[in-house]
Amino acid sequence: MATEWQERNRPNRLEKRYEFANYDALRDFLDAAADLSERENYYPDMGFGRDYVNITIHADDTDKSILPAQREFAGALDQLRGAAA
Repeated sequence: MATEWQERNRPNRLEKRYEFANYDALRDFLDAAADLSERENYYPDMGFGRDYVNITIHADDTDKSILPAQREFAGALDQLRGAAA
């Protein structure tokens, strides 16, 4: 199921759900996402179950808007998901 990032208000954030065929595929994605977070020093909120993960990227604390770097991070997660498919 391919979906776009949803932009939400109050508070401003990006949200997306990724679904996987099984736990092993989910785990591979989570490991790759953890590596990306370490490299970028950015840690979105993630909640997951057996075959899905919900990711929330919150707006910048300073000006309360979604920054270009956060949108790039979202795109990098999409690329990871594509590689894990």
